[in-house]
Amino acid sequence: MQMALGIFLVLLTVGCNSRFTKETAQKIVTNAWSTTYPNILKAIQVPTFPDTTVIVMDSTDFRNQINRIIQELSKNGGGTVNVKPGVYEVKGSIFLASNIRLHLEEGTELWFSPEPSDYLPVVKSRWEGTFLMNYSPLIYAIDVENIAITGKGLIHGQSEKKWQHWKQRQEEDKQRLRQMGNDGIPLEKRVFGKGHYLRPSAIELINCQTILLEDFRIKGSPFWTIHPVVSENITIRSLKIGAGTTNDDGIDPESCKNVLIENCVIHTHDDCVAVKAGRDQDGWLYPASENIVIRNNSFITEVGSGFCIGSEMSAGVRNVFVENCELVQSGKHAFQFKSNPDRGGFIENIFMRNITIGTVKYGFEFTTDYKGWRGNQYFTKYKDFYFQDIQIEQTTDKSIVIKGRPEEPIRRVYFENCSIDQSPQLEIVLEATQVLFENTKINANILPTNK
Repeated sequence: MQMALGIFLVLLTVGCNSRFTKETAQKIVTNAWSTTYPNILKAIQVPTFPDTTVIVMDSTDFRNQINRIIQELSKNGGGTVNVKPGVYEVKGSIFLASNIRLHLEEGTELWFSPEPSDYLPVVKSRWEGTFLMNYSPLIYAIDVENIAITGKGLIHGQSEKKWQHWKQRQEEDKQRLRQMGNDGIPLEKRVFGKGHYLRPSAIELINCQTILLEDFRIKGSPFWTIHPVVSENITIRSLKIGAGTTNDDGIDPESCKNVLIENCVIHTHDDCVAVKAGRDQDGWLYPASENIVIRNNSFITEVGSGFCIGSEMSAGVRNVFVENCELVQSGKHAFQFKSNPDRGGFIENIFMRNITIGTVKYGFEFTTDYKGWRGNQYFTKYKDFYFQDIQIEQTTDKSIVIKGRPEEPIRRVYFENCSIDQSPQLEIVLEATQVLFENTKINANILPTNK
């Protein structure tokens, strides 16, 4: 009787699906994967570089040496800065310049200083969706084009030595920055850095065009690991991303367009891949994140999501394709789409297929009341989510939660050939319309189609 009651409640809350049928959904899916998807891939081009190569093998004053080489080579038309095998102590940030490929040969290890003062003076950065002047990321670029980091070397942020203790001290700075974003305070007055506790990302690329990140290993990030911001034409492939301190998201494209993430192995504490687009009023000034392909990756996360959108998504997120990925385990979500009524914006045209998942706490969760809501009434529009051929071995808590709002229901969500083998909870659909289940099972029970 419990099974029957659970399904009956779902039917009451879904509403009428007369204009959204299986046939309609499958036409949308077919067109997206056969037309939109290849067009996105066609638009993404990797950078090319002149044949000039400068070899670096001297570890003396390495950081200043390599920055000088990068700037000089860029001024002379660009090329490759090739770092030979060895262990290099990097006392501060590396700054990329246009037409430069930083190549780390196998056996090369860049150990970045754990001393925060080495990452001053402050630079323009984005912290949890809001721009500010802050400690420089370990590797940083702004307003450049045609750049790459390649090779099978290691980048190590050594976050465990000092940065990891900063989360317990960041709250006052975090709230101050968010209020500055809300109030439209000019960037030059949003100065943090010395005396403050907002950790920098490992690799942050702002307003850059044509980027390649390929083959290297990276771990020990003080904060988000790979963070392109307001950038376009990005290829991220075959990376091995290990854990840093808390909030060590693996890859976070934010307000970016035309992005390919493929063949990566990500094992982080927090989210493996999180698509973002700015926070609240500050985020509305910048572009949406759109045309993003995530494929053939393997994920493990301790306390985050394998894949998520948000919660910083105020400029909007659209046209995201995820396929042929594996999530081994997650202490929280397999998939999460999160916002709150401070954000505004939209999440739309999300397509996922051929994904296998081990044990997670939550399966699919659409969250419209994410933590930190400051009381605004800018409701996010969620629509057009299509999940196909997704298998989850076990959820230890919730299976499917689609929690919209009376003011802005979630619209058009389609599950086809999806299954959750073991779960203590049936699906829940709250304040959502046009939700369809086609051959979708929880605990071997086929869900109603809700037509």
